[in-house]
Amino acid sequence: MYPAPFRYHRPSSLGEALQMLSALGESAKPLAGGQTLIPILKLRMDEPTDLVDINRLPDLCYATERDGWIEIGALSPHGWVAKSDIAASIPIVRDCAGGIADVQVRSRGTIGGSVSAADPSGDWPTLLRTLDAEVICSGLDGNRTIPIQDFNTAAYTTALALGELVVGIRFKRPDAGSAGSYIAYKKSAAAFPVCSVGIQLTLDPGNVCRDVRIVLGGVGPTARRVIQAESELRGKALSRPPAEIRSHRHGSLHERKH
Repeated sequence: MYPAPFRYHRPSSLGEALQMLSALGESAKPLAGGQTLIPILKLRMDEPTDLVDINRLPDLCYATERDGWIEIGALSPHGWVAKSDIAASIPIVRDCAGGIADVQVRSRGTIGGSVSAADPSGDWPTLLRTLDAEVICSGLDGNRTIPIQDFNTAAYTTALALGELVVGIRFKRPDAGSAGSYIAYKKSAAAFPVCSVGIQLTLDPGNVCRDVRIVLGGVGPTARRVIQAESELRGKALSRPPAEIRSHRHGSLHERKH
C-alpha cells in the first residue's frame, strides 16, 4: 500500500523546522530517519498532510558527557550510537543500539525518531526507562525536559506539544558497581521485538543490591517497570554476583545479543 499524498518540506535549521511544525499544525509530522514513520504511512495508520524533513538539521548528532549526565542528540543513528564511546563505557546502551533491526535500519533510524514514535515494541523507550532517562524537547518557547515515563503516555502517543521536537535524550552515568543488560526477543533480526527486558543494578560492598531497575517492553502500551521484582532484590545480598561487576566499574550482566 502506498502512503496518502502529502506535502514535503525541508527546513535548514532547527528554528525553521519548529516554525514550520507550529504553522502547519497537528496534521504535520517530522521526518527523521523514517524507519518507523514510513511503514506507518504505508499502512495508512496515519495520514499527515505535511512531512517536515529534519534529517539534515545540523548539530543534532552527538554523544557527550557533562557533569555526570550522558546526552545523545536526537538525530544520532542507532548504529552510530552503538559504536560511540558512550556505548563502549555503558554496555547496556551498546546492547540496545547494536541490536536494533538490521544494518540498513541502524544506519538510517535515529534515537529521537524511535522515542517520538512511541511504538510499544520499540527498543529505545524500554532501554531509556531502565536508565531513568529524560527526553529533551524544543519548541518556539524554548527547551524542556520530560522524564521518559511521562513522555510516552500511550501507544504511539507522547507528551510533545504542538510544534515541539525531540532534540536529545539524557541520563545519569550509572554509579560504580553498576551493571546492566538489554535483551529483545524477535521472530527475525529485522523485526520489532515481540517483547524485551532491560535490567540495571548497583551493588554495594558485600554484593548487596543497592538499587535495581527492571523494565519490560512490548507487554503493554508503554514500557513497564517490574516494581515487585525490584523490591525483592533491593537491599539483599546476591549469592552469585556477575563477574563483570567484580572486575569493571561499569559492566554488562552477560553478552547475550538479540
